[in-house]
Amino acid sequence: MNKLLKSTAIGTALLLAPFTALSANAGMVTNATAFQSSAMMVDDDRGVLTMAPLLERVTPAVVSIQTEGAERPRNDEMDEFFERFFGDRPEQRRGGSIGSGVIVDADKGYIMTNNHVVENSDEIIVTLKDKRELTAELVGGDARTDIAILKVDATGLREMKLAPEDTTRVGDYVIAIGNAFGLEHTVTTGIVSAMGRSVDRGDRLQNMIQTDASINPGNSGGALINSKGELIGINTMIISRSGGNNGIGFAVPVKMAKTVMDQLVNYGEVRRGRIGVSIRDIDPALQQALGLTTLNGALVNDVNADSPAEKAGLESGDVIVGFNGDDIKNANDIRNSVGLVQPGTRTDLTYLRDGRRLTTRITVEAFVEEASEQPTSKSSSSSRKSESFSGAQLTDIPDDMELMDGNAGVLVSSVTRGSRAQRAGLRRGDIIRAVGREKVSDLAEFNAATDGKSGPFALTVERDGNNLFLAIR
Repeated sequence: MNKLLKSTAIGTALLLAPFTALSANAGMVTNATAFQSSAMMVDDDRGVLTMAPLLERVTPAVVSIQTEGAERPRNDEMDEFFERFFGDRPEQRRGGSIGSGVIVDADKGYIMTNNHVVENSDEIIVTLKDKRELTAELVGGDARTDIAILKVDATGLREMKLAPEDTTRVGDYVIAIGNAFGLEHTVTTGIVSAMGRSVDRGDRLQNMIQTDASINPGNSGGALINSKGELIGINTMIISRSGGNNGIGFAVPVKMAKTVMDQLVNYGEVRRGRIGVSIRDIDPALQQALGLTTLNGALVNDVNADSPAEKAGLESGDVIVGFNGDDIKNANDIRNSVGLVQPGTRTDLTYLRDGRRLTTRITVEAFVEEASEQPTSKSSSSSRKSESFSGAQLTDIPDDMELMDGNAGVLVSSVTRGSRAQRAGLRRGDIIRAVGREKVSDLAEFNAATDGKSGPFALTVERDGNNLFLAIR
């Protein structure tokens, strides 16, 4: 390498610090081969930084997908979703889509893609990088994770290596490969912007990787890889007002995608689990009110009768911090972890109670999709006025109210708009069942538990037949 080339390489390397090893004293590159272990390397012949060798190795595992299907009826909810995330509503025409996929098992011909790319398709055509066109069989799809698995019968396939689970971090350099706007094997780069993202999409399981690597329509189902060429996620959606890339894209983590793939291959469907709890995140007010040392974990609002959680000894107010070997940082974590465990699995669950860290064994049961038919609390016109608690008017529960858990507690008869109680989440018709871990049977007991104390107060509240925790400062 000549002197000029060395200077150019060093100058560029200083701008691309994640890929270099710098001397602490001089701030210079101490090892010109530092690029060799990452996506970037120095091409001695041309004198440029390039990721071409890595891409030559991995892009044959990325395929283009084209589908044809029956005409699809209007779906206002789905159309609204597309307008929000892609900038336009889809036309009503014969169903078809263009997307991407990733070969993850060359021997068996398995391809991982997005469910929304291939659902309702009569025919799926996969185009390889070498221009071969193959008819693919749909092994199965899962709308809640937006993952689908295809199978092709061909030789000479190249698969992509999966990254080890739970090794991706915010700030990692990433490369997105896909069929953006129908342009095959488009490559864009960026970093991992965030982990564990949730985006409002109904009951979808969410634990997505956010990236600023350009992801556009047609990239769906394509690969998000790290600088070693390992698959870390399946590109699935963007947030955009224009329909193009705005630097906010999302990918399903490979750990979730692999779990779904295993079930689709083995059973043709995803058999989900449940443990029978309602949960919520822990905010600073609840942390203080419950005397917790961390915001990590999922707070148990309520435990369903005769559920796995009740049988395992869980109670309202417990904080789940571990499940099936995974650390639980928030409600989304436990929702995803339990939802992807096969029914019948017996595993460990770790929780906090009264400052103690406890572990129990729990057997996951099958999740059944069904409409909720919880009874709704009736309001009463005979409520008498009482003292205000942080903007809420509280009364004893009228005798004529029929409540699922009886009439022990306090009724919230009204809440002042803009008050502390309203900001904390109290609503008219709520039933306060406990302050902290102490149950209250009437207004007198409630006042005894709160008078002369500055709070914050952790309240167990029944609303529409369900229990939840609220913290009021």
